[in-house]
Amino acid sequence: MRVNLTKKDLVNIIYMQLGFSKQVSESLLNDFLTTIVLNIKYEKKLKLSKFGTFTIRQKKSRIGRNPKTKESKLISSRNVVLFKPSKEFKEFINSNND
Repeated sequence: MRVNLTKKDLVNIIYMQLGFSKQVSESLLNDFLTTIVLNIKYEKKLKLSKFGTFTIRQKKSRIGRNPKTKESKLISSRNVVLFKPSKEFKEFINSNND
């Protein structure tokens, strides 16, 4: 069973299913992903119907420790992306139909 799905795999899927050239398929995929990333970055939230919602959350700075050396270090505050799957997505994943 394969674990990773690469951009190249997605381009090939678009190429095979839609019949676009590989260059057009790659451009289409890149534009789609760029649109999603920019929307999440500037709007702080993106909802894809029947798939899920991406949101940005601010994590506060905190003190972390290196487990090997026991050295304490400050972990800076940062934004993290959260994903909450939709009800339909959860039902699809948990259905017994393959």
